[in-house]
Amino acid sequence: MEDIVAIGGFFITVITAFVMFGPVGRAVAASITRKHLPAPGAEVLDAVESLQQQVGELAERQDFTERLIAKGRERGALGSGGQA
Repeated sequence: MEDIVAIGGFFITVITAFVMFGPVGRAVAASITRKHLPAPGAEVLDAVESLQQQVGELAERQDFTERLIAKGRERGALGSGGQA
């Protein structure tokens, strides 16, 4: 009788592990995580807006730098880079 209980317990443990660590377990964990995440508040939205502004400014600076480099190449002001 003890052998049957031990074997049954083993199989129940294995099946439980497959369920918990498999796709079903991951789906349950994701559902629980989503429920406990706070909704984005004003602070988060302000931070995102600030980051968007910074990215826009960086893009403008990059465009300006690329135009300067292109002008220098057109005039031949820059060397080939291979000569010392």
